[in-house]
Amino acid sequence: MTHSTSVSDHPVDLSAILAEFAAEAVYEKLPLPAVEGAKKSLLDTLGVILAASGTEPAARAAVDVVRDVGGGPQATVLGHGFQAPAVMAAFANGAMAHCLNFDDQTPWGQHSGTSIVPAALAVVERQGGISGKDLIAAVAVGQDLFTRLRRHVGWRQDWNLSSVIGVLAATATAGRLLNLPPDRLTHAFSFGAVQSGGFMDMVSGPGSELGGMYAGFSAKGGVLAALLAQRGAKGTGTLFEGTNGFFATYFGGSYDREKILENLGGEYYGAATLYKPWAAVGTAHSHIHATLEAMVRHGLSRDDIQEVRVHVGDCHEGLCAPLEARRAPATLMDARFSLPFLVAMAAVHGDLKTRDLTQEALKDQRVLDFARKVVAVPDPALDWKDELPSGRVEIVTRDGRVVQQGGEHTPGSASRPLTWNDITGKFADCAALAAVPPSPEQIAATQRTAANLETADDAAELVRSLTRTPYGH
Repeated sequence: MTHSTSVSDHPVDLSAILAEFAAEAVYEKLPLPAVEGAKKSLLDTLGVILAASGTEPAARAAVDVVRDVGGGPQATVLGHGFQAPAVMAAFANGAMAHCLNFDDQTPWGQHSGTSIVPAALAVVERQGGISGKDLIAAVAVGQDLFTRLRRHVGWRQDWNLSSVIGVLAATATAGRLLNLPPDRLTHAFSFGAVQSGGFMDMVSGPGSELGGMYAGFSAKGGVLAALLAQRGAKGTGTLFEGTNGFFATYFGGSYDREKILENLGGEYYGAATLYKPWAAVGTAHSHIHATLEAMVRHGLSRDDIQEVRVHVGDCHEGLCAPLEARRAPATLMDARFSLPFLVAMAAVHGDLKTRDLTQEALKDQRVLDFARKVVAVPDPALDWKDELPSGRVEIVTRDGRVVQQGGEHTPGSASRPLTWNDITGKFADCAALAAVPPSPEQIAATQRTAANLETADDAAELVRSLTRTPYGH
């Protein structure tokens, strides 16, 4: 990383450069992979929100608060059948978007879609008449800025980058949809940054529901920031690179300016976004995959297994500590951050389906017994340097064999990404779990709208297709 802690090092702050890029981005100049990445994230996030509305208790408080606050019906609270002011709808939908830990992620970790997409949908519904092309461009901009910042700051696994950076990405997306000019969007970034925050212990600390709720705040913050700037509120011109600015405060001045700006407007990093096959923290997926692969490859049942040794680097280790609490999580939120419990669920069920991870599952004695067989083995070779490292397992069988399996080529990883067909199937499965499930006709209509979003005159059709009475009745 380069170090810059004084705005005097650069005549123009990064906030102005990134604002100009975001404000002037158009669909016609997007690379095709960026278009596909934006459309996938829109449909994927919609589905995950719907699933959360009916399956995760942690999000109900957010929805209930929004319902109680009331206000003008500007945007839909998905899965629940009511509307709220755009800022509050973004909050409720953002909270639901991440609480299952089923949302998209970058190959380098952290989640952009849960901040960007709820903010985008809220603005699209509030404004009306925003084209599908403009929605795609706005989401692609948010994804790109999120990844550029995530990859090129001196992160020490302390701040929760998904919310610290996510609110800025959501601001860029909301500002682009409101057609803010570059100078207004520069101000919007300041109001977004005021709402940046969140530390890593809130994400995975046992007993907390913060790990599922935080994206609601960053989605809400992005919409609020853009609306404030639209009304003429002024921020600082030295937001990112000022002596006491964003980079200095959060990252000790450690960031790589050249890398953040490299090929800006030419390469959109949202094209690399990854999508999950399992509703669990991404750092556990390679161990889940390795366990399932080893059992299939060697013809093992759960009763054949004496012990599972999960090799863990610094990014995985927190999912195993404290070990006894992780083996028997008290809440669904904790379960999604428990490597021993997730491995046990996969081994017992032969998969990790969203509908299986319920309150009742937390008391499944078969899973709890198997989780006691899972032990963590520290392995510095698996420490998180850039991209998320693949985990590794050793399985000791009752007859004395030791089976080893790496977690490479995990479904949903960069080497084995989910296809559009995978995403549409995941959407249908998720939508069926909603608090108010859409009909098969509504699900199919939403899938078609997402696939052909660039032809839509009003991008709000993406939400209306879910809420409209089938066949127009």
